[in-house]
Amino acid sequence: MIRQASFEQGPIRPPNEARSFLLRVTRNCPWNQCLFCPVYKRRKFSLRSVDEIRADIQTARDMADDIHDLSVQLGSSGKVDDRVVSHITRLQGVSDCYRGMAVWMYYGAGACFLQDADNLIMKTDDLVSVLTFLREKFPEITRITTYSRSKTITRKSPEALKRIREAGLNRVHIGLESGCDAVLKLMKKGVTAAGHVEAGQKLVAAGMQVSEYVMPGLGGQTLWREHAIDTARTLNQINPHFIRLRSLRVPPRVPLYEKLTDGSFTMQTDDAVVEEIRLFIETLDGIQSTVTSDHMMNLLETVSGKLPDDKQKMLDVIQSYQALSELDRVIFRVGRRGGAWRSPDDLRHDMATYTKIRNLIQEVEAAGGKDGVERFITEMVDQYI
Repeated sequence: MIRQASFEQGPIRPPNEARSFLLRVTRNCPWNQCLFCPVYKRRKFSLRSVDEIRADIQTARDMADDIHDLSVQLGSSGKVDDRVVSHITRLQGVSDCYRGMAVWMYYGAGACFLQDADNLIMKTDDLVSVLTFLREKFPEITRITTYSRSKTITRKSPEALKRIREAGLNRVHIGLESGCDAVLKLMKKGVTAAGHVEAGQKLVAAGMQVSEYVMPGLGGQTLWREHAIDTARTLNQINPHFIRLRSLRVPPRVPLYEKLTDGSFTMQTDDAVVEEIRLFIETLDGIQSTVTSDHMMNLLETVSGKLPDDKQKMLDVIQSYQALSELDRVIFRVGRRGGAWRSPDDLRHDMATYTKIRNLIQEVEAAGGKDGVERFITEMVDQYI
């Protein structure tokens, strides 16, 4: 039965694609050498065949049709509402994919995210075929998005990218991470700043939305200034639609951890990363990108807005954190990592939580000193990786 069927899905997607229909187009990452990345390691990259992908799309369509018919039977006229979702949740033997399709229909976001790490590596004809079939089977989809690498995009002709856009791909997420060549080389990113610029400009020219990910902290304590300035200057040449901040974290399973343990790489402190982001935002110029900080790994979630109008607003958020006392900065860091707060202003409006966190910090410090407090904060944030 279709309710027990499934289709293939990969391990990750961007946070803003949480309500998207997830469809695996390739498996894992063809590069898979970046020192900071914990995903896909020891997993071989492979292309899925067009027939495989089309079969998954058809399975998903059959599920959506079955859910629509179930809604009619339940008296919801084909709409996936609370009654329908609740009913499906209670059904026995239903696959996760079926439940996920019901949730996608419930939210009505109309977005599809193609997994895994670099789908533009597919032959253009194959990707166009998949996109065309997906649009045919799901005319209700309004946005199709994917990850890709800048190096891969530079190998596509402008004509190929235009064909892919016309077939239905609206947005490409790129892990730019840094625009500093020294940092890119250190982290084995496999691309230069010039390559990032070429890729971003080609996508924009093809009519696609471009979402560039930046990793504050990636330069460590040695290259932080070059990382901030060069990354901003690289983005100034692209003018992407979105700039998404994803601050560096280095849990033991990440290859970069070896450099931490042997002393060849030193992490930035939270306070130093905030200063790095300040310099980065200040250097962004002449673009109309939307900056977002939509991940718990980022200390300051409210550093977000549309350039150039919101630039000062973002800098004001940073200044409000830097103006806090040393104790209040630690209290905010714990509260933020625990999910209690989003902005430094929250400290002044939630004294009950403030007092609880202050007392907790005192207990942790009494047991393990200030290093114990730092370890406690690190453990809290690393759980989100």
